[in-house]
Amino acid sequence: MSASLERGIHAFKEQIDAPVAAFFSSCVRCGLCAEACLFFTETGDPVYTPIHKLEPLRRVWQQEYTFWGRTAKALGLSRPVTDAELNKWEPLVYDSCTLCGRCSMVCPVGNDITYMIRKMREGMAVAGHAPEGLVSATRRAVTTGSPMGVKYPALQAQIRNVEQETGLSIPVDVTGADYLLLLSSMEIMNFPEFIGAIAKIFRKAGVSWTLSSQSFEATNSGIQIGVSDIAAELVQRIVDAAAKLQVKSIISPECGHAYTAIRWEGPNLVGKPFDFKVVHILELLDELRAQGRIKLGSKETQKLTYHDPCQIARRGGVVKQPRNLLDMVAENFVEMPEAGTMNWCCGAGGGVGTNERAAELRLKVFRRKQSQLNAVKPDALVSACSNCRIHLEEGLEEYGMEIPVLSLTETIAAHLE
Repeated sequence: MSASLERGIHAFKEQIDAPVAAFFSSCVRCGLCAEACLFFTETGDPVYTPIHKLEPLRRVWQQEYTFWGRTAKALGLSRPVTDAELNKWEPLVYDSCTLCGRCSMVCPVGNDITYMIRKMREGMAVAGHAPEGLVSATRRAVTTGSPMGVKYPALQAQIRNVEQETGLSIPVDVTGADYLLLLSSMEIMNFPEFIGAIAKIFRKAGVSWTLSSQSFEATNSGIQIGVSDIAAELVQRIVDAAAKLQVKSIISPECGHAYTAIRWEGPNLVGKPFDFKVVHILELLDELRAQGRIKLGSKETQKLTYHDPCQIARRGGVVKQPRNLLDMVAENFVEMPEAGTMNWCCGAGGGVGTNERAAELRLKVFRRKQSQLNAVKPDALVSACSNCRIHLEEGLEEYGMEIPVLSLTETIAAHLE
């Protein structure tokens, strides 16, 4: 056994906690999780059955922690997990799972398969079986603070552009502000208009906020690749920035995994409760709406529908808030079939969008989103995740669908009184 494989198997054993053991013990192999996974429904290939993607981890559990498994191992009757096997399973674990959680929603015995995939990725990464795109992004996140290698001077340049366009000042390193806004690299480099939209809305609503020059990145590559130590380090940088600036709350931007990482995973990763509150930008905007602090001068007249980002809606519970905001800003809003907590993933979450090797597969499974959109035929598609937004635009272009993709935050800002 190679040293890397030995470390990986050891990591597998470390990740098999009580929930994972209970999930493997209770799985009845019914196959319902397959019908909930767009990688199976759009390919018809049984290898994409979610529980099947966990087979190496299941065998380690069986051989190390069950009576009959240990007995078979002692007698030389079991087949150990090999390096070649992990190499074969790597595309299943990283290319065909977005950690969307839809399979967990339909499991009749309540198994959280997404949680198990996260655990398996821990062992895969330690064993050296992670895609190069994710490895490089994670390395950049550790060394530069951003998976795309975005440093503060790049953010400064975008801030200057936004200030020129809007005439508003973007606060940076303001001590004692109520809110610290995080940004994903994609918003900084691909959608800097998000910063201007926030500035306009917060000025109208009278919100005290700031950015941090030391820790502005929201994306957590450690969560995506499956290395908890790196994920904890990236969260700690945000915690330190919040303490330095003495803010009361942190705002997760329009990014799904950023929200999961800081809101739900963060306290567990750093080992203690936060001294601040974490809200997604849509949660805060809905609070401001309810308080009457956001007033619109016009509404969007074109027919809109909404794509629920998996980590924000299904895994995060932010479902009513975007619809409250859409009711405020849209004259003609229609729901796609299977929207809300059972919405279908765009196909690029969980690091799949960072993985160039998975490009062909993720565009193939976009057919599920295509069918959802064809059912309602909107004039524009609204979402609240920059990663979703990029892949939605790519998928729509691939299938010749001329539907613009809008940010909900930016749409609200465009219609302010």
